[in-house]
Formats: sequence, C-alpha cells, structure tokens
Amino acid sequence: MATVIYTSPIFGPVHSRRLGVSLGINLMPGDGKVCSFDCLYCECGLNGQRPSHLKRPTRAEVRTALEERLKEMKAVGPTPDVLTFAGNGEPTGHPDFAAIMDDVIALRNAYFPAAQVSVLSNATFILRPKVFDALMKVDNNILKLDTVNPDYIRLVNRPNCRYDLEALIAKMRDFNGHCIIQTLFMKGRSFDGQDVDNTGDAYVLPWLDAVCSIAPSKVMVYTIDRETPCPTLQKATHEELDRIAALVEARGIPCSVSY
Repeated sequence: MATVIYTSPIFGPVHSRRLGVSLGINLMPGDGKVCSFDCLYCECGLNGQRPSHLKRPTRAEVRTALEERLKEMKAVGPTPDVLTFAGNGEPTGHPDFAAIMDDVIALRNAYFPAAQVSVLSNATFILRPKVFDALMKVDNNILKLDTVNPDYIRLVNRPNCRYDLEALIAKMRDFNGHCIIQTLFMKGRSFDGQDVDNTGDAYVLPWLDAVCSIAPSKVMVYTIDRETPCPTLQKATHEELDRIAALVEARGIPCSVSY
C-alpha cells in the first residue's frame, strides 16, 4: 500500500513525466490526505488510511515557504520548468486557493518568469466562480476526467462530495480551450474484485466524445506509475495507450502519452 504524504507546503523539485522539473505546492495538511476524490490508484493512499489532524497551510505560510525555496533555487538551482499545485489532495479545495494563486504567479514572475504554473485538479470545485477564475490564470489548467461512466466514477474515483458529471463537463467547455484533460487508463480489479479496465471502446469512445465537446488545448493519457493502495490494479499497455492517443489526435486534439 502506498502512502506518499508531503509534509510541507512546498516539495521537490521532482521530475514529472508530463511537466519536467516541477516544484510542488501542497495546500493540504502535512500529516494526511484530504481530497474530494478517494481514487483506488492514488499514490497518497486512501483518505481513511491517513486522516489528517492538522490544518491546511495558510496563505501566508504558503507564500513564505515558496519564496524561500525559489530564492534557494535561484542561487543554487535547479531551474524549475513548472510550479505545480498537487500534493495530499485536491488543491482547489483550499478556501484561499484563488488568493494563493495570485501569490504564486507574482513570485513566479519575480524569480523564474519562464516557468509555468500548473494545477493538477480533479475538477470537483470548478463550479465555484473563484476557482474557475483562478484556473483561467494558470498556464496549465489540468483537469481529471477518467471516464464519463457514472458507475466507473463511483467504483474508481469514489467522490465524497456532490459530483454532477454533466455540470462539470459543461463547465469544462466554458474554459474555451484553456484546459488540459488528464485521464488515467488502467486494468485489473478493485478491492471487491470488480473489473476496472477502462481501455476498451465501451469506455473510450464516450469519453472521446466528451473530450471533443470540451475542446481542450491538449489531452494527457497515462497509466499507473507508482504503488497504489489497491494492489490488484494493473498498468495499461503501451499499445493500449498509443491506440487511445491516436483516436484523440484523429479528432484534431494534441495528445501526450506517459507509460
């Protein structure tokens, strides 16, 4: 069982398969996981396995920690390609997410203006106007959409908040292309033995139609890379991911693949 927990607001830099040299920004507590999803494949483990007893970092704490780390990187390296909101749960769930975003952009401009700002989000809070507006300011607004099958979402992503798939997809369209859709494809079985293979056409083709309706600037398809809390999950093959990417690109949308 994997439980990669980030103990401070700023972590890394790490090498991201999709983003390069990435300095992480964790807006969740440093002692556990707080997320509006409870995905079977999450590298941080399941919500109930690492409950948090601390508060989220404040806006001031994030700003101070980030500036200290950027000063250090400016002096001794490395140069970040991207500042990435990620960590121990859904970053847009922080009550000061929009204000923190303004701070991060200002610090990026001051220390590494060539670096991009990215947000890895499960999209559960994009219906909130302040969250939506903040995401419009970032370079890479990366939104999760593993499927458009409600049963699969309940089985694998396991939202623990109100989750209106149709409303979220409609709101993704409102970004007018200023978003990247990120989808994890995998195989294997859930804890109770249910099939979680979403690589076949029964899942891929309806998902592809939804993606085309959103018209993102890019799609990122990937598979499991680290240990997961559910040990019966399996990676999608190179061939399966390449096939899905080819279907996306045939619709005129750029697609990257991480194996």
